[in-house]
Amino acid sequence: MTLPTLADSPFLPFTRPSIDEDTIASVAEVLRSGWITTGPKCKALEAALSQRFAGRPVRLVNSATAALEMALRLVGVGPGDEVITTPLSWVATANVILTVGATPVFVDVDPLTRNIDLGAVEKAITPRTRALLPVDLAGLPVDRDRLYAIAQQHHLRVIEDAAQSMGSRWNGREIGTFGDLVSFSFHANKNMTTTEGGCLVMNTEDEARLFEKLRLQGVTRFPDGGMDVDVLGGKANLTDVAAAIGLGQLQQLDTFNQRRRALAQQYFERFARDLGFELPPEDFSNSNWHMFQPLLPASLPGHLPTRGAFIETMRTCGIGVGVHYPAMHLFSLYRSRGHRAGEFPQAERIGERTVTLPLFPGMVDGDVSRVCEAVKRVMRGAVS
Repeated sequence: MTLPTLADSPFLPFTRPSIDEDTIASVAEVLRSGWITTGPKCKALEAALSQRFAGRPVRLVNSATAALEMALRLVGVGPGDEVITTPLSWVATANVILTVGATPVFVDVDPLTRNIDLGAVEKAITPRTRALLPVDLAGLPVDRDRLYAIAQQHHLRVIEDAAQSMGSRWNGREIGTFGDLVSFSFHANKNMTTTEGGCLVMNTEDEARLFEKLRLQGVTRFPDGGMDVDVLGGKANLTDVAAAIGLGQLQQLDTFNQRRRALAQQYFERFARDLGFELPPEDFSNSNWHMFQPLLPASLPGHLPTRGAFIETMRTCGIGVGVHYPAMHLFSLYRSRGHRAGEFPQAERIGERTVTLPLFPGMVDGDVSRVCEAVKRVMRGAVS
């Protein structure tokens, strides 16, 4: 098989959103309407998401980061408190804990699922622990049964960082239809997008009303035109322009995820196992296959001294490769708080070796074969 090059084949990024013409037209309608900030489209998207999530209250924000921060504020996490989370995630997961004045307590990840090690979570609980903040890496859910058993035993709130889990399931139940507070991301690279944005799924209307105040300066408006501010809020509301995109995306979410699963299945069928990569868990009942992330071999061939060299050589073959994510406790911000290399060996091993290969609904038949063939040629030094 002859591998196409950049000169004769389109570049294949590791992700790309799928926006149809009807959705584009709906955005144009919003722009023509004169109401482009938070308004009827946001209300419609919140209602549609609530219907999907078994009638639970859902409120939109301009990022999943904001949703996580406000969830922490909802449950009263603040200075002196600890929140247990994973070091293997986008750094926002821990940054929001610092933002509210609390301390992120990292525990290592399970080497197979790459999600937080729930056995380590139990050992990390102290009298200062107020909440658990697990992450569903690449859309593969954390064991919800065990997670909530731990939370109930220790009287802890759970804030699910389900940023990557839209449409994922746990034992037949869709993530977001059950549990405590659940945050989703609608960033451009997610399974459904509003370009930027996110939401929080809550338990009660009282939580939702407080969330509304937190996302917009703490303001409560009255029918007579008056207003009051009784909590310190921020500015994190979503626009109707973004919500119009989200409404179109939500209608296609199940189709998108079906296509992702089919592409992931092709990866497992076509990936050369003799190259020494560690493939992700082969889960087609729970995961939404947000990303396909093999780990590079522990020992790279001589012509590829680093992960960066692998990524760059794949790029010369017309294939985009991402990295999601480095172990965040090794960033300077967290080293300055006392963290060090060797502290969480599984997260560090995975963070050092992970590569994100192309996986998005707009990929055509043959793209997975093209990626797998490029990986073989790059690893075997057959790229000039």
